[in-house]
Amino acid sequence: MTLIAAPARLSTADADFEQKFRARLHWSAEQDAAIEERVAAILADVRARGDAAVLEYTARFDGVHAPSMGALQLKADELAAAFDGLPKDQRQALQAAAGRIRRYHEWQKTQGGETATYRDEDGTLLGQKITPLARVGIYVPGGKAAYPSSVLMNAIPAHVAGVGEIIMVVPTPKGDKNPLVLAAAHVAGVTRAFTVGGAQAVAALAYGTASIPKVDKITGPGNAYVASAKKRVFGQVGIDMIAGPSEILVLADGTTPAEWVAMDLFSQAEHDELAQAILLTPDAAYIDQVQAAMNRLLPEMPRAEIIAKSLADRGALIHTRSMQEACAIANRIAPEHLEIASREPHPWEPLLHHAGAIFLGAFTSESLGDYCAGPNHVLPTSGTARFSSPLSVYDFQKRTSLIEVSEAGAQKIGRIASVLAHGEGLQAHARAAELRTK
Repeated sequence: MTLIAAPARLSTADADFEQKFRARLHWSAEQDAAIEERVAAILADVRARGDAAVLEYTARFDGVHAPSMGALQLKADELAAAFDGLPKDQRQALQAAAGRIRRYHEWQKTQGGETATYRDEDGTLLGQKITPLARVGIYVPGGKAAYPSSVLMNAIPAHVAGVGEIIMVVPTPKGDKNPLVLAAAHVAGVTRAFTVGGAQAVAALAYGTASIPKVDKITGPGNAYVASAKKRVFGQVGIDMIAGPSEILVLADGTTPAEWVAMDLFSQAEHDELAQAILLTPDAAYIDQVQAAMNRLLPEMPRAEIIAKSLADRGALIHTRSMQEACAIANRIAPEHLEIASREPHPWEPLLHHAGAIFLGAFTSESLGDYCAGPNHVLPTSGTARFSSPLSVYDFQKRTSLIEVSEAGAQKIGRIASVLAHGEGLQAHARAAELRTK
């Protein structure tokens, strides 16, 4: 069977553009009822039976039959050995990527992420105290593919933030351990690591077992079961986000080689069949060039079937009236990744308000951001970039308000508090403030 790249061809000038456009964007975040039911059962079982349940589900779902949780714990020397056993170029790439990511997050930490105080005219001290989370869990996918980059992107900002313990969980179907993932854990400063995955791993991190400690927050992407489990344990622990399918939107003026853009669209479509790849351009001839490049390049792709399915179901090549209109549509989509494939990208950037990450210029492929540019690749999806942000140092810190009221200050603001408290009918609040006034 011959595979073809068949994203929808749309134009904003068409009368039915809105209908077709909305159909392309539609994706239900609601999980299948059967998945919800099974995940609820797994969470309850792990909460009740701890390690025994984790071992049972790991044997059932991953085919790994371990006599105890100790057999599933990855020791530090195993992580180090995995790193030492990598080819030189992979070791250097891991270290270079980790260095860049660490430098970026260390810079980020200085931008308002420090404890600071000031005193007002009455001598009252006000400020904020920044403290790292004590323990976090990072989930690293290990099913269809292995993602050492996810280890770096989740563990390094936590490490830079000062988190005391970083607990990694990663499924190893059939017992296959990916050395790049283990090596990345070594490079990134993971404290402890376990070869468990799925909803049972999320439950273990959220509730704690005899072997896996309870964490304060869980970050990292996973399949539908992992996403559902994270949603259910939120409140017991913090979570980063509920991740949907991967997305890329390319905003092009027609000056970037069509093959580059075609491959950038493939780079997200190859993740899975639900991924979304969209091109916006005012140049109709350029759409033809990109389509031709996609048709020519698709047979060369090892994951061609996934790419073809993704493009056919959710991809789109959209002809717009102008670059300004393309920017407006991009804001409606609020994509995870937004490339400005333009000779002069900076004039368009101020018009773009909603995106997980913006990649400026023809040479800035989204894949560089995935691996080693520096900023985090854990980004909001499914339009949530309208109100949420990339994973960062700030996700692993918490802010505590600092308040020290002077005697003079108590006379002034105590009266204000008294009035408001009485207005709310909370007399004890009012009285507590009044007792400190003269």
